[in-house]
Amino acid sequence: MTWKVDPWAVVSLLGFLAALSAEIFIIYGRHERDWYQARAGAESVKTLSWRYAVGADPFFLNLPPQGSATLFRERVSQVMGQISETVPPPSGDGSAPTVQMQTLRDSPIAIRRDAYLTYRTHKQREWYTNKARQNKNASIAWQILLLISEIVAVVLAAGRVFGNWNIDFAGILAAFIGAGAAWLALKQHTTLRAAYALTAAELQKQSVSLLSVSDEDWPKSVADAEEAISREHTMWLASRGEVNEAIG
Repeated sequence: MTWKVDPWAVVSLLGFLAALSAEIFIIYGRHERDWYQARAGAESVKTLSWRYAVGADPFFLNLPPQGSATLFRERVSQVMGQISETVPPPSGDGSAPTVQMQTLRDSPIAIRRDAYLTYRTHKQREWYTNKARQNKNASIAWQILLLISEIVAVVLAAGRVFGNWNIDFAGILAAFIGAGAAWLALKQHTTLRAAYALTAAELQKQSVSLLSVSDEDWPKSVADAEEAISREHTMWLASRGEVNEAIG
């Protein structure tokens, strides 16, 4: 008895094996995990830098210059210590405030307010708005592609059942549908779109508040704006199982 290999079955098998290999790589690979941790550290240092530069909580302007710089170094060192296993520490004294940060910190409130609104709040709001739009478009595109693929798979399966087709086109297509669905679930475009849109809306409200806030309430208002960004960042990490409550 001669054993005959169905080439289309082999193609289908290879498709499923490719999907399985991708899932194993995602689960056990460290590349994305390292990237998540690196982003966590970068975002945490960024928010600390802006808080220091504009005199926000906890780097109040009434702190002695040496005391505020020391506090900044301590906070940055804490962040770097939490991600040291995946991200190598920077060369030199990367935890010290830069000259530009100190110059802005020593500027009048009007200059600090304008710099923060222009280069932090407005830039972040624009970034989140664009990312929300990109994820919405990606989600729609993937859903349409999967829907079309599933309709084609139904037609091909019906042809095999009622049309006596010998080639299992539906089985081959099912492998790619499964891989596409796994990819869509991994990227979480719909969830990210909602999170980014919410953060952009919160930053828009913060922009209005920061324009009219008093000098006394400035440190807290900036801290509130940074918390809006941190909440999105924490949700982003949580969706990938990489939450570190001490970072952010």
